[in-house]
Amino acid sequence: MYHNTWRFARLTGSLLFMEIKKRFGLAVREYRRSLNVSQEELAMRIGADQAYVSRIEAGQMNVTLETVEQVAAALGADAAELLKVPVGVSKET
Repeated sequence: MYHNTWRFARLTGSLLFMEIKKRFGLAVREYRRSLNVSQEELAMRIGADQAYVSRIEAGQMNVTLETVEQVAAALGADAAELLKVPVGVSKET
C-alpha cells in the first residue's frame, strides 16, 4: 500500500530519520486516498476542518495521541499502522 508514497523517501534516505509528523501525515494521506475519502470527509468524521487535515497530511501538525486515535478510527485503521515505518523500507540510509 505504501510503495508509491514512500518512493521518494526511500531514494533520499531512511524513513526512520523522517519526522514522525511527516510519516504519520504520509500514512494518513495514503490510507485516506486508498479508501477514496476526501479531506473534507475525513475532517467531518473527526470534527475538524479540511485545512486541519491538510496540515496533518503535510506533516505540519504535531497531533496528540487522541487525534491519532480519532483519525485511525475515522479511517477504520489501526493507530499503530499509521505510525509505523512501512514494511520493506530499508533501515539503511
